[in-house]
Amino acid sequence: MRHGRVPFILGFLVAPVTLYSYFVLWPYVQTINLSFYQWRGFTKKRWVGLENYDRMLHADRFWQALEHHAVILVLLPLATIAFALFFAFLLNVGGKGRGGKTAGVWGSSFYRVVFFLPQVLAVPVIGVLFATVYRPNESGLINGVLLKAGLDKPIGFLIEKNLALPALIAVLVWQAVGFYVVLFSAGMANIPAEIYEAAELDGASKVSLFFRVTLPLLWDTIQTAWVYLGILAFDAFAIVSVLAQDNGGPDGATTVLGLEIYNNMQQNRYGDAATYGVALCLLSLVFAAFTLRLTRRESYEY
Repeated sequence: MRHGRVPFILGFLVAPVTLYSYFVLWPYVQTINLSFYQWRGFTKKRWVGLENYDRMLHADRFWQALEHHAVILVLLPLATIAFALFFAFLLNVGGKGRGGKTAGVWGSSFYRVVFFLPQVLAVPVIGVLFATVYRPNESGLINGVLLKAGLDKPIGFLIEKNLALPALIAVLVWQAVGFYVVLFSAGMANIPAEIYEAAELDGASKVSLFFRVTLPLLWDTIQTAWVYLGILAFDAFAIVSVLAQDNGGPDGATTVLGLEIYNNMQQNRYGDAATYGVALCLLSLVFAAFTLRLTRRESYEY
């Protein structure tokens, strides 16, 4: 039986590894190779070496996009994880069950569905929704309320340079937080109730339960969430392309690397688009490796 184990395992691995290599790894190889060429799609490829990378590093839009990614990389994970942990804690530990046992707030099952709802909405639907929310006149949801409350003039959330990026980050947080509420709720549900009850018997408040019990026991889940949100911060293309003004505007205030890839492809500059794609891939890999290394800590067993 031992002699037949390796062929048996290899027989199961051949198909998935082949499919993964062809549909995932091979496109990466092609993209890296294309980044060393100048190609307009209908002409013969011309080898240019590192010329595309040099042009990218001297492009103002590239550095604008990197700056925006840095802002999103800080604000998106922090805000999403903070909101998600707070809501998940309320849904699992924030209330009192029968006999004084630890339980979530009343109606927690319904709230989980409400929080998760943005995850099932398509990006164009979210774009139409928040285009109405941010509309810079009295018909906009926010401006309509503010103008009736006495504001002199409407706020241009998506047309003012200093407000456009924070407005888009708010949409990203709104879209993402529901998934992580469910993720953290599942993690908290796996923590034995006896731990919370013992802490409460020792006089721990809800705040102490959150910081001294929940956070340490959920650390691995939070670490994973941070990596996923960081990768989302390096993407953000869909929301930006749907909501941003003038293709990453105003005046490049909301451009991201994914949008620059799209812009180059629209101009039939496929070598430059591949170069931006390689940069985006490398940044995502470096971030994931750095985050996993930085947040590594001792695991708690329970």
